[in-house]
Amino acid sequence: MSNQNVLFTTTYLMVRVAKAHRALVSSALTDMNLHIGQERLLMELWQEDGLTQTQLAERLCIEPPTLTKMLGRLEKTKLLEKRRDVEDARICRIFLTDKGYSIQQPVTELWLSLEETILANLSLEERLLFRRLLMQIFDNLESAKQS
Repeated sequence: MSNQNVLFTTTYLMVRVAKAHRALVSSALTDMNLHIGQERLLMELWQEDGLTQTQLAERLCIEPPTLTKMLGRLEKTKLLEKRRDVEDARICRIFLTDKGYSIQQPVTELWLSLEETILANLSLEERLLFRRLLMQIFDNLESAKQS
């Protein structure tokens, strides 16, 4: 067994950072009557409205049952609606409502504000390097998942 203390590993630190980020985002979203993760779903629809449930689950990296629960909550709050595909009635597409579009700016502003909080005291060069390294780490994790 290794003598290295796992509490000082990069992986452990990444978990701590992720938990701190989640707590900060969750608190801010609660003030907007959203649950953590719902903002990411809305962001995907703001980019491309009318996605299928399969497309959303893939883009959000979540399981279909989790997505179904999330969609149900957002539908109850009238932020989105499900509609059958006009060409294939077996396919259900997800569309934002006017209310769903109306919160795009405040959610985006919140997200950008959190970005500044997270990256405070980092130079532009450090921010770009950090982003590049995170992308490489993500790619490494995706590759490990597939092998």
